[in-house]
Amino acid sequence: MPSLASRMMPPVLRALGYRRRFASPQATTKLIAARRLRPLPYGPPRRLPAGVDIRISHDSDWPIYEVLPVGAVPRGQIVYVHGGAWINQIAIQHWQFVAELAAATGSRVLVPIYPLAPRGTAATVVPRVAELLLELAAGHGAENVSVIGDSAGGQIALSAALLARDRGMPLAHTVLIAPALDLRLNNPDIDAIEPNDPWLVRPGLRTAVELWRAGLPLDDPVVSPLFGDLAGLGPLTVFVGTRDITHPDCVLLVSKAQGAGVATEFHEAPGMVHVYPLLPIPEGRRARRTIARLLQQAPASGAYTRAADPPR
Repeated sequence: MPSLASRMMPPVLRALGYRRRFASPQATTKLIAARRLRPLPYGPPRRLPAGVDIRISHDSDWPIYEVLPVGAVPRGQIVYVHGGAWINQIAIQHWQFVAELAAATGSRVLVPIYPLAPRGTAATVVPRVAELLLELAAGHGAENVSVIGDSAGGQIALSAALLARDRGMPLAHTVLIAPALDLRLNNPDIDAIEPNDPWLVRPGLRTAVELWRAGLPLDDPVVSPLFGDLAGLGPLTVFVGTRDITHPDCVLLVSKAQGAGVATEFHEAPGMVHVYPLLPIPEGRRARRTIARLLQQAPASGAYTRAADPPR
């Protein structure tokens, strides 16, 4: 049964206006204009979970933060791609998750601050994230490199992982949290979920999608990774709640990955809202512990697991 805290999330999210931001093209256009006029800060908060050091590099076109475990040689390399519908900057929940992940796994976590739409587009951002993954694989071995993304960042992460696979570098893990997978947003199973999703609705999201794809076809895997050939992808894990309009396409992705022989683990959380592993609820904490554990071990090749989060 969902926890009391998780049952409180839908009314809280509605009260905070999350759904209103995407309720119409006009609402999303207004939000984009406001973000361009007054960009939100992207740096990590001053207070994060203990046990990590943070550095920043400007060697590339974007700022890239490094979050490292204190006093230890990192065991792995993780690239974390934040969500935000391609138009919103990284948020405190992302930073808290990154710090927990670095401390729990003993890994170095790289956080690229990619340009948001309309300045950043699928054609410019996805290949650059793939290049970062390839650079890490060249220096540390692909078996030590993983990518994680939530929501829009999940789309970028999977599209970039497919490009890395095309270059002969399947990653150790691709972990997706409520990823955007088919930017046509026309899966008929979304219709039943959308009225009860307290966060995401399609009218405004389509406005963000148009800026992000910037003329690329909606079925291009750089835009909609659900259309990509998944064969040869490294181990894949997907987390999604059933009260989330990304859920139907996550089900399709898992089925497609399983059919392609990809080692796949599916965490389907009844009643949970969008990106529930990032939220301060018991189900979110359990999911974060599960993510940390799976990043420390590789699933057997071709295995498929439909998993529930472990008990408290």
